Amino acid sequence: MTTKTGKWSRRNFLSTAACLPAAAWLPLPSFEALAGKKIPVGLELYSVRESLKKDPQGTVRAVAEMGYECMEFYAPYFDWSESDTKDMRKLLDDLHVHCYSTHNSAAYFTPESLPRLVERNQMLGAKYAVMASSAPIQDAAGWKDVADVLNRSAEQLEPKGLKVGYHNHQIEFEAKGGVRPMEILAKSTKPSVMLQLDVGTCLEAGSDPVKWIQANPGRIHSLHLKDWSSRDGYGVTWGQGAADWKAILAAAESVGGVEFYLIEQEVVHASELEDARACLSSFHEIRGR
Repeated sequence: MTTKTGKWSRRNFLSTAACLPAAAWLPLPSFEALAGKKIPVGLELYSVRESLKKDPQGTVRAVAEMGYECMEFYAPYFDWSESDTKDMRKLLDDLHVHCYSTHNSAAYFTPESLPRLVERNQMLGAKYAVMASSAPIQDAAGWKDVADVLNRSAEQLEPKGLKVGYHNHQIEFEAKGGVRPMEILAKSTKPSVMLQLDVGTCLEAGSDPVKWIQANPGRIHSLHLKDWSSRDGYGVTWGQGAADWKAILAAAESVGGVEFYLIEQEVVHASELEDARACLSSFHEIRGR
């Protein structure tokens, strides 16, 4: 694993390398070779959380008009009424944008809450219900319990046309007992469980997002494209942080199995909506349209 400084010791490199699948050793295709591939780019709506709280439909309309092709609703959507949820789906359809995934509290994956999770996600047209984070976990056994919840949920949701995912924060990439929790989750969950990669928190933890994608081929169906830098943290202007976006996108598209991207900007600079527009412009400068 990497250290907080992002530097690898020879011992760590060799021990990690022994565990990597063959895909991790294959050279990435040139970024230019992927230029013709079309992957939808969306916005994690936590980026515009205050605007969304004040005017959900107006905010979604504004984001769509910027050119975003999809959006990820986060936990508050779960409490919308049936009427509000159906109205939002109609707006998405009218705007020709999609909600491919939702972010959800771990509490939504309990037997009592799963029926509502399925109902609301089906109304929105989502393909993935993502566990945004787990409750505090103390040891490897606790992470295996999280994996069991994800697997049980997948068994119930997949027949209904909905897949399960897990979204990392820093803690999942910080080793305990020589093993990163994300490695436990990846090994202990069904291959159909999406490992949604949050790039910024992966970087902050000192891990290499490209290596992680290569180590888990076909499981990184979406990414939170969040930047980070050692100086400015998540306040860094998108595209000017530590993320090597060309390498990350090339890995996601050639190995990871990415289906859609989700830009995320946690710290507000100008305004939430202006920042969202600037992020999309920067993304297109790197990835193209």
